[in-house]
Amino acid sequence: MSAAAELIADGGEAAASEEFFRSRPFLAAEGATHTLRIAAEGVELLAPLIVREVPGGDGFDAISPYGYPGVAAPDSTSVDPGAVDFSATGLVTVFIRHTLEGPPLLGASARNLVQIADPALPPKSRMSDRQQIRRNLKRGYELRLVPGPQTSGEERSGFLAAYEQTMRRTEAAEHYFFGAGYFDLILDAEGTWLASAIAPDGGLAAASIAVRSDGFLHYYLSGSADAHLRASPMKNVVAALIELSADQSVPLNLGGGITRGDRLEEFKRGFANREQAWYTSEVVCDPEAYDRLSAGRKASGFFPTYRA
Repeated sequence: MSAAAELIADGGEAAASEEFFRSRPFLAAEGATHTLRIAAEGVELLAPLIVREVPGGDGFDAISPYGYPGVAAPDSTSVDPGAVDFSATGLVTVFIRHTLEGPPLLGASARNLVQIADPALPPKSRMSDRQQIRRNLKRGYELRLVPGPQTSGEERSGFLAAYEQTMRRTEAAEHYFFGAGYFDLILDAEGTWLASAIAPDGGLAAASIAVRSDGFLHYYLSGSADAHLRASPMKNVVAALIELSADQSVPLNLGGGITRGDRLEEFKRGFANREQAWYTSEVVCDPEAYDRLSAGRKASGFFPTYRA
């Protein structure tokens, strides 16, 4: 199937929808700049993108916003990127993060395995996790679940503090420190919740922003306060989100780890009753420019090679 692509400088507006990862608040928070439009024999695919200057000022490339924004496409669409004419976009490469529903682009890569707590299957949890959750409740920890638009300034500030403490503990890259403005936009969107574990002293011990998008509830961004790590209050938060996903009749996507089998994945595996592949597409739009920019660099598995 032959197809042609164009790049629309509209902040992702053409791809915007009611789904959280393509919603206007999310695209604004992420700084989406363009929509990639692929037209193929009566089929239209739309993907929000962030267009960036290639290091050294030698052209432009693009990447999906964070999370699972994917490509808006009709059901059962399969387009081969190798048959798409990308010349009109002026891009060297495009990196697309797909939804969990499956990629409409052929040749997508299985980037990671995410852990799923599916209410359609028998629940799963470790005895040690259940015991810890009960101990926390007996000690006076309380759970609070509030729709994002109804959260107070105090609740948002508490989440930001816990989130930033978590990022500092894990020595996260600077781009993971999103800031208050980002979270305000996210929590103003419909289909979002703030799930919080409140400590006996009234302070926030742990919290997670959950979002509903494309048939899943997503455990999106989370944080635990340094002072409460020993109590593992995030386990109580995850248990609350599993209940919410059951109420919503959708699976809870807990995500994966940074690397396969790490401590983060192991924590999530304790609550998951299945796992699922998550796909990305690494598209070279201008092979000649890509080869020139990548010359002399070792292939490391990072895409694009010239940004490794």
